[in-house]
Amino acid sequence: GPGGYSAAFRAADLGLKVILVERYAELGGVCLNVGCIPSKALLHVAAVMDEVKHFDALGVSFGAPVLDLDKLRAHKSGVTRKLTSGLAGMAKARKVEIVRGYGSLVDAHHVQVEVTSGTSQDKTGETRSLSFKRAIIAAGSQAVRLPFLPDDARVVDSTGALNLPAVPRKMLVIGGGIIGLEMGTVYSTLGARIDVVEMSDTLMPGADRDLVNVWQKFNAGRFDRIMLGTKTVAAEATPAGIRVSFESAKPGIESPAPETYDLVLQAVGRSPNGRKIGADKAGVMVNERGFIPVDSQMRSNVPSLFAIGDIVGQPMLAHKAVHEGHVAAEVIAGELLNDKALASECFDPLVIPSVAYTDPEIAWVGLTEEQAKAQGKAIKKGLFPWGASGRALANGRAEGFTKLLFDAETGRILGGGIVGTHAGDLISEVALAIEMGADEVDIGKTIHPHPTLGESVGLAAEAAHGSCTDLMPVRKR
Repeated sequence: GPGGYSAAFRAADLGLKVILVERYAELGGVCLNVGCIPSKALLHVAAVMDEVKHFDALGVSFGAPVLDLDKLRAHKSGVTRKLTSGLAGMAKARKVEIVRGYGSLVDAHHVQVEVTSGTSQDKTGETRSLSFKRAIIAAGSQAVRLPFLPDDARVVDSTGALNLPAVPRKMLVIGGGIIGLEMGTVYSTLGARIDVVEMSDTLMPGADRDLVNVWQKFNAGRFDRIMLGTKTVAAEATPAGIRVSFESAKPGIESPAPETYDLVLQAVGRSPNGRKIGADKAGVMVNERGFIPVDSQMRSNVPSLFAIGDIVGQPMLAHKAVHEGHVAAEVIAGELLNDKALASECFDPLVIPSVAYTDPEIAWVGLTEEQAKAQGKAIKKGLFPWGASGRALANGRAEGFTKLLFDAETGRILGGGIVGTHAGDLISEVALAIEMGADEVDIGKTIHPHPTLGESVGLAAEAAHGSCTDLMPVRKR
């Protein structure tokens, strides 16, 4: 995956001999093959389909879309293929040796590989033994499967949903997190009616409610039911579909009625693969949840073995794994090549941004407003509504806003959240501002181009400072 190949490429660039063990025929892991990238290809198509629905009011009319699932699948696969073939070329250019198969540790300096072949992960029966001075464990995670769901083609995880087997008439998404809501967006636009069931009281846990509320209001028409505080307790495969039963998570609250669905997506999280790599044989500590504890240099309790990505803990994000992979590779190169600067590298980000690629997108980084309240942290908030953004209005998408949170005493930025189109593209500036210790004046006096969505970041900082002339004046007390 992104963590593993980034670590391999960085180590090779630093002069080390590198072997990369991968069970699939293509590099890229979950992210490139059955996760981040194919889902964004489909979300882009869905966004364009949704966008043109409103153009009739602007004087431009289109006919109803005609769906060709085979072409849509081919488009998605083509996007993935371009990236994975590029990775193969970069590995070859760096002289990184690719060994196909399942790797399992034998001890602290040896791994046994059960060789795979073909387009999937079929074992050939052949094994290879590899020795190493250092190894980086980047074995990732897998989707959690609910034990009571039937083994039926109409019950899928995110990988199965991305295969677009068909467009269901009625679909249930189990889990109100980012993955479930992204896939629900795609299937809804393609024509499915969607129910969402979530055991907690909120959708997209981690994001501030004011951000999620904008998304939920904008998308109200997509859903027949959003069942919060509700458990999925049983499911039965019938000729008519998957009949699912629910139960309120709160005593005394009436449970929703059972319903039959043409497709059920289980998106209740991912579990790390820490117990699937022979860690015990090498003496590597794995905690009760399957994660491998590491230090700031990504080193496990065994000096020769490092670990990165989903397998070391939350957040399970590709961009975190890439940076962890670079650190591990640099530390290893520093130790083996006697480079003290490299050997002292560590993974110490102040913040890691999160993005929900729904429509509108939701992005946040650093301290949230709800966290600040829970911690009793005094903050100053700057909020710029996109209803005052010329670019958002011109785009016909002024439902969002940009929010920045500053330390009430020092003025330094602590966090921020954005809801609106391309929010994920805008959040990086906020992350950089936090890493650089910027305050509201630094951000507000940075000249942002106009008219852009990005200038909403500068205007939110001005709003916090009290110097924003694009909003009504603040009443003086």
